[in-house]
Amino acid sequence: MYIIAQVKPTEVYNLGAQSHVKVSFEMPEYTAQVDAVGTLRLLDALRETGVPARFYQASTSELYGKVQAVPQNETTPFYPRSPYGVAKVYGHFITVNYRESYDLYAVSGILFNHESPRRGLEFVTRKISDGVARIKLGLARELRMGNLDAQRDWGYAGDYVRAMWLMLQQDQPDDFVIATNTMHSVRDAIEIAFAHVGLDPEPHVTIDPRFLRPAEVEELRGDASKARQTLGWTPQVGFDELMKMMVDADLERLSRF
Repeated sequence: MYIIAQVKPTEVYNLGAQSHVKVSFEMPEYTAQVDAVGTLRLLDALRETGVPARFYQASTSELYGKVQAVPQNETTPFYPRSPYGVAKVYGHFITVNYRESYDLYAVSGILFNHESPRRGLEFVTRKISDGVARIKLGLARELRMGNLDAQRDWGYAGDYVRAMWLMLQQDQPDDFVIATNTMHSVRDAIEIAFAHVGLDPEPHVTIDPRFLRPAEVEELRGDASKARQTLGWTPQVGFDELMKMMVDADLERLSRF
């Protein structure tokens, strides 16, 4: 609260979170404190200080979990399947509650998976790009994976950050799904990455049960029609280009050593 009062920001982007689904099963209380209560603390700091900042909450496609409709839009019911998803549901609805109760300019971006070369190595797309680069450079021989059939709506982080900013430039606060409306499986990502470096994935990919989730989310695909119409937003980078970009970045990084 002290920092908010002193800095008097005009825009606040709440991107801080324990954002790994598998880790949330191992650390559910910590995940709740950061992702749920942390959001409440930021909103309450804005309320108590009276600083008229515009607030962005990073919601997630994991809110939908066991999906009730395909594709998912702003009115699709939530059914989270992990402690991470449950904590993010609280963060989403407390943002709505503070907007309606205290007239704060507060919005939630329900962002589907967004990736880049700066994605953490613990996330599946980066695990694939890093693993493929290591195999290509002779630094590894195997890529150990979990469920290859899980499907996600993957986009480029740079496109999605642009959408976040656009949400805070509107006259009225509102919530938006940000997605590509296309799905790819983990297997697709692996095949694109290996093909990009001229290798066959078959000899190198091993299924490891340790990487399977207690409750899997099989299929997520977002409908970003509202964002296209209201924000004028469209994604610029496709999935194939994204995976190749990530592999190239990891090849360059690992070649320096």
